[in-house]
Amino acid sequence: MASKHDIHPVAPAPFPVEGPGNAFFSNSRLALTILAVPLVLVVLVGLPLSLYPFVALLTALPSFAAYNVWYCHVAPPIRPQKGLPGAPLDTYMEFKDKDLAAAYGQPTAKIPIEIFFENYFEQKIDVKGDLLDVLEARHDWARFVWSWGQVSFFLTQWIPETLWHSKKQDEDQVREHYDRGDDFYEAFLGPMMVYTSGVMTTTDSRETLEEMQQNKLNMITKKINLKPGDRMLDIGCGWGTLAVHGAKQGANATGLTLAKKQAAWGMGKAAEAGVADRVNILCMDYRDLPKEKFDKITCVEMAEHVGVLRFQTFLLQVREMLEDDGVFYIQVAGLRRSWQYEDLMWGLFMAKYIFPGADASTPLNWFIEQLERAGFEIQSTETLGVHYSATIYRWYSNWLKNKDTIIDKYGVRWFRIWEYFLAYSTIVARQGSATVFSIVCHKNLNSFTRQQWVPRQKWVQG
Repeated sequence: MASKHDIHPVAPAPFPVEGPGNAFFSNSRLALTILAVPLVLVVLVGLPLSLYPFVALLTALPSFAAYNVWYCHVAPPIRPQKGLPGAPLDTYMEFKDKDLAAAYGQPTAKIPIEIFFENYFEQKIDVKGDLLDVLEARHDWARFVWSWGQVSFFLTQWIPETLWHSKKQDEDQVREHYDRGDDFYEAFLGPMMVYTSGVMTTTDSRETLEEMQQNKLNMITKKINLKPGDRMLDIGCGWGTLAVHGAKQGANATGLTLAKKQAAWGMGKAAEAGVADRVNILCMDYRDLPKEKFDKITCVEMAEHVGVLRFQTFLLQVREMLEDDGVFYIQVAGLRRSWQYEDLMWGLFMAKYIFPGADASTPLNWFIEQLERAGFEIQSTETLGVHYSATIYRWYSNWLKNKDTIIDKYGVRWFRIWEYFLAYSTIVARQGSATVFSIVCHKNLNSFTRQQWVPRQKWVQG
């Protein structure tokens, strides 16, 4: 069944709003708060000053959290909000819970975004109409402030997981997520089963999801100059679609995933395509990969799961596996440096429900720094955020079409979690809160033949 979301190449942006964020945020005041709180406690309690470092260590995180909780309530928007419908909250949703109705039932009330989505998942709130439309007008009815649930998640789960990233942690998170069921993911990814951003070639007409994903596969193999006989490694290969595509072009492709169902699905697709003899999808942690050399290495929206703590070690491992004249392609979901509080609220939701452990989503400069420190030279970078939004927009349309099937098997809660994820991600990628960086690089060696890039640099062609 067709829907209104099958019309536009990119989801329209009816009510863009620049909310509060780092434009007025003061890191120096935050640092002063973190340093002053323990000093005040030491003086008030009458402790010796020698205990100040110990007290500071204990109060640093709570002070950091308290300052952010306070500031997001008082921070001004980057620009005055104009163009919103100005409709009351009950225009957009209906409360099924009497306590929620009592707290937020007034026409002028606004609800913290975390309170909204948690209760929407629990069916204590119903939205009126299409969720994407409701979220487009979210600044009419939502407050982008820290709630206790988010503070608790940030302090007790996000920080510990960011600082650890053990093999067991990564395996448990990935398998719980990706081994849920192939039918769950096919309900929005479609038959190609590619869980990464596609690529548009035009905005004058609407390309299908499958066309966009085929564009992306072709883009990657062109960027790495894949040739018949190349040994190709795809780290975090998902359902193996890129590995199979590379094998169709004559490469000997190895894929790597932690999800058992993905590996089995990918090998099945390789057999269907008649290239099973050139595809090997391994179900293992990237840290356990046997030491061998590859001509081309790709990592498409998996490196986020490596984590900030282990990112440099990961890149050094990639460099060691890459031939001296090889090419490394990394496509990674990132964030804008000039953040808004809305970005943080979305990021915490994603970390809790969609991509747990994917804490290495950062601004572009951090990725470039990490790659250069690991001995890579950057050949090119592109920002694919609008392509990411257009891809998720099509996933959202697919998800709505399969609503009854998903609810019958997985329940209303799982349907609503992914409905919110896909609707809201369509918006945040379109407006720049989140994006995708496409980076081509190689070893920074004097012997590398750099002139190979010249024919593909469009600006030299006239």
